[in-house]
Amino acid sequence: MYQGRKQADLDTLELAAQEGQIDLKYLDEAGFCLYSPVSYSYSRVGSQKQLDQVPTRGNRISILGLWQPDNTFEYALVQGGFNGESYLTVMNWIAQKAALSLAETGRLTVVVQDNCPIHKRDIVRQHWQRWQEEGLLLFFLPPYSAQMNRIEDQWHQLKTHEIAGQMFEDEYDLAMAVIKGMETRSQAGGYTLERFRFNSA
Repeated sequence: MYQGRKQADLDTLELAAQEGQIDLKYLDEAGFCLYSPVSYSYSRVGSQKQLDQVPTRGNRISILGLWQPDNTFEYALVQGGFNGESYLTVMNWIAQKAALSLAETGRLTVVVQDNCPIHKRDIVRQHWQRWQEEGLLLFFLPPYSAQMNRIEDQWHQLKTHEIAGQMFEDEYDLAMAVIKGMETRSQAGGYTLERFRFNSA
């Protein structure tokens, strides 16, 4: 019942986005390792999948993306995983862009996301009211409903067609491959790509 109501609400938001009334963005995080899982690689028919592994798995590279279908893809990369602070930094960037969009077009920006704990940490909640005033609204998906988040297919395509079957010596090479993969998909899809860069310590 609850999931059905949320799906109906999301359908309404998608219709509003199609009519140009709002900017609707789908947010999610994905991770990449120094080796590609076999499920994301290819092999000849009749042969067994096999990859030569690097000596150590190392740290993973995580990407936090916001996908506005057929329009824009904004993202950020970190070594390891995102936490409340890094998520908040990216969202403050998105809020600034939402405020500019509201001033220029009158459209609100709605971000669709799951209930990952970092999305609701106290340090993040403290900014919700300000974000709303700036024109950024949050729409939380019901639990166990990844199929409702349209960015999930983008991650699958990125891993399957741009990263699959590759081995990387270190996290830098992996990050560069992810960036190149994002650029390739942006050019093929004809949408704008923008990467947020964290300030170096």
